[in-house]
Amino acid sequence: MKITTALFAAAALLLPVSVQAEPKPTKTVVEIAVGADDFSTLVAAVKAGGLVEALSGEGPFTIFAPTNEAFAKLPKGTVETLLKPENKEKLASILKYHVVAGKVMAADVKAGKVKTLNGAEATIAIADGKVTIDKASIVKTDIVGTNGVIHVIDSVILPAAK
Repeated sequence: MKITTALFAAAALLLPVSVQAEPKPTKTVVEIAVGADDFSTLVAAVKAGGLVEALSGEGPFTIFAPTNEAFAKLPKGTVETLLKPENKEKLASILKYHVVAGKVMAADVKAGKVKTLNGAEATIAIADGKVTIDKASIVKTDIVGTNGVIHVIDSVILPAAK
């Protein structure tokens, strides 16, 4: 009886283990944002800023995406003003400040300066296991798309005034 149990245990070790692979993403980072209720303000801004096509491109991109709640923290009237056609360039610059070239997963994030697509540098800080970008907390990570990754942040980040 002991030999049979030992044989079964040994055979179990030799059997191939079925590993569930992560599903391959099927949507771009823009399509993911469009499909998420929490990003409706961001999507409206990306459209108004004329960045849908660029952010739907090959990438890869790392997007630090503010939620609707994050946009609501801005002073009253700010979002409405930025969405006006005459402010398209300023809006595009702010949105590009939320994007870094390349696909940076949460496990690969390091403290320090990162160059954003608007040309300015944002500061990543890590303290007590909490990661921030320009003091905005990263509240959800690694939402993977076909052309990059989204990390959700709790505040809109703004480049320093020139």
